[in-house]
Amino acid sequence: MTNKKVFLTAVSLLAAYISVRAQGNGSGGITEATTMITSYFEPATKLVYAIGAVIGLIGGVKVYSKFSSGDPDTSKTAASWFGACIFLIVAATVLRSFFL
Repeated sequence: MTNKKVFLTAVSLLAAYISVRAQGNGSGGITEATTMITSYFEPATKLVYAIGAVIGLIGGVKVYSKFSSGDPDTSKTAASWFGACIFLIVAATVLRSFFL
């Protein structure tokens, strides 16, 4: 019985010691996570700009085809495609400046 108590006490102390040693410095982990996340913003911003350029090209072709066919709602189509491109560019820029 005494041997079992000593063993359980030793195991409990060892588990507590390992738990305390494993916690370490939390600010180091937070700093590393922040660095990793902020490193993704530059490529993500460039990707959103590229997507905006592709949407602009597609929109330009759609507006040109509507204009060439004499469709009366060409201005609405142009405004919607132009608005989508502006939204992507502004959203990428604002998010980048907000989080960096």
